[in-house]
Amino acid sequence: AKKICITGSNGKTTTTMLTYHILKKAGYNVGLGGNIGKSFAYQVATENFDYYVLELSSFQLDDMYDFKADVAVLLNITPDHLDRYDYKFENYTKSKFRITQNQTAQDAFVYCDDDKVMKEFMKHQDIKAEKIPFSIKHTIEGNGAYLNENQIIINYKNQNPLIMTIEQLALAGKHNVYNSMAASLAARIVDVRKETIRESLQDFQNIEHRLEFVASVNGIEFINDSKATNVNSAWYALESMEKPTVWICGGQDKGNDYNELSDIVKQRVKAIVCLGVDNKKIIKAFEGLVESIVETSTASDAVAAAYKLAKKGDAVLLSPACASFDLFQNYEDRGMQFKGAVRGL
Repeated sequence: AKKICITGSNGKTTTTMLTYHILKKAGYNVGLGGNIGKSFAYQVATENFDYYVLELSSFQLDDMYDFKADVAVLLNITPDHLDRYDYKFENYTKSKFRITQNQTAQDAFVYCDDDKVMKEFMKHQDIKAEKIPFSIKHTIEGNGAYLNENQIIINYKNQNPLIMTIEQLALAGKHNVYNSMAASLAARIVDVRKETIRESLQDFQNIEHRLEFVASVNGIEFINDSKATNVNSAWYALESMEKPTVWICGGQDKGNDYNELSDIVKQRVKAIVCLGVDNKKIIKAFEGLVESIVETSTASDAVAAAYKLAKKGDAVLLSPACASFDLFQNYEDRGMQFKGAVRGL
């Protein structure tokens, strides 16, 4: 069976689900596993799939030795789980690059050519697989994907490229242009027809807790991005907001550097609602950048406070940038409680 393996600090679940959706639509006999779906080992033992689409976290990659990805996809590398890696970003980066180990010249490595950390690290890596880049900042010659004004160009094996406009994509936001490119390249590498990829990118339904529209209450839009458990994910969520935003954030800090969010917060955020046990770092980082910062310790209090701070035409975004374990069982629990509180307004 061929294994398409996807990792990254942000967007890996969306890319995994989108890749799986494309292969299913193409009629492939495909299993879904890793971080999502059933255990990969269980499926190998009990099923008979020709393809597997696997989402891999750094935790799983740390314990990967003989396993080989036929198609490895590395979306981005930004600081995450540093508490697990002696607070050294380089250790976390090494962990992510384990996705390329055991690959041969017959395999493919799909990566983001806009990620400076990744490109620098790649100079010192012996990657044997064919390297296939994607970018939204510059043209890619040969195999790869890039953005030309508002058009995505996906080119593999120098056939006629697949060309789509951003407006045709089911998923909005810059980060989803990256996700769509990565999934499309993975699908082209395993010979999925361009027309099937086009249809899949147009009809894909986003996953729960990832920039999920919940409701509009008195002209205020509520969005659940509880899955954003690191700074990079929260940055992409804020970057996609087009209305003045009340931002609900906070939780269990993982060695976060909030300075990376200063500029985007200045541009997009009017008020912050902290949802966590210890909010000192967040308050220190953003004091003076927004009109007001409020502290809460339950999802219902956070929603009520955000509702009070927002006005008609604004948005309320839950995008915590932190783990959920200080107040919730997991990010799903946090997202479900947020949605319940919104529907109770």
